[in-house]
Amino acid sequence: MIADAIGSSIASVATEQRQFARKLRRHATEAEDILWSLIRDRCLDGLKFRRQVPLLGYTVDFLCIERRLIIELDGRQHGWEADYDAERTAEIERHGFTVIRFRNAEVVGDRDAVIAAIRNALAT
Repeated sequence: MIADAIGSSIASVATEQRQFARKLRRHATEAEDILWSLIRDRCLDGLKFRRQVPLLGYTVDFLCIERRLIIELDGRQHGWEADYDAERTAEIERHGFTVIRFRNAEVVGDRDAVIAAIRNALAT
């Protein structure tokens, strides 16, 4: 019985995370839409990226599993959540992922520099 309860609880959390990720995809920011248009469908060096992916109890903005690279876009709210973001990044990196961050304004204002930084992170 306990195993069933734990299993259904885990399934419920996973379902909630997937639903939350779907909601985020439907309500993307301008910066997320721009970046997604640049990296989707293997447009960036033939690599597959996914967006709004549940991972380790978090939802990451963009993920390239093949290179274990996560791209996070930070809006104004991230200035207030800097400690949370740092803890989250550290935990994700402990699992072998690389996390890179861009401010929304960077993506909107200088796409070429963002793509160059992503390519640099992919190369390491």
